[in-house]
Amino acid sequence: MASSSLNPKVDEFLSKSKKWKEEFEKLRSIVLECELTEDFKWMHPCYTLGNKNIVLIHGFKEYCALLFHKGALLKDTDGILIQQTENVQAARQIRFTNVQQIIEMEPILKSYIYQAIEVEKSGLDVEFKKNTEFVIPEQLQVKFDQVPGLKTAFEALTPGRQRAYLLHFSQPKQAKTRESRIEKYLPHILGGKGLNDD
Repeated sequence: MASSSLNPKVDEFLSKSKKWKEEFEKLRSIVLECELTEDFKWMHPCYTLGNKNIVLIHGFKEYCALLFHKGALLKDTDGILIQQTENVQAARQIRFTNVQQIIEMEPILKSYIYQAIEVEKSGLDVEFKKNTEFVIPEQLQVKFDQVPGLKTAFEALTPGRQRAYLLHFSQPKQAKTRESRIEKYLPHILGGKGLNDD
């Protein structure tokens, strides 16, 4: 592992890591052996090929993970890739709860990283779902029927804004919470504004 390829921001990140430090260091050494460029993005070590994101190392409360940016395009021959939530379309994770798992899986991890590099080199891209494929929550459908012009206003929004609303409205498990979210944003939608527009 050539020290010139190490990113000082990642060194700093590792020195401050309380949880998963040993795991992060092992993952870092594995990824660097695959000849990727070490970067630091979204507050995490990120590994790139020609400025394209290939894999990210990150930690959560229950596990740490290698996140493949185009994981949906990889052949998951070992059945280890995890889709974080149903709304995540491209990325996939391989999760770990201790450094021993990482050590045992090293050859497999490298094969997945090399596969991700080939996917990037081939120029393949994940085809994202169109908004028509996103489910409209029942509570929003009811509002479409109740509020004149709401459906028209919603359909006039850009696809990205429609998608942001659909994801935001679908997130809560309780129907009551979904309803109150929809209620809150009715003026925004009717005014042609997106979720985060003032």
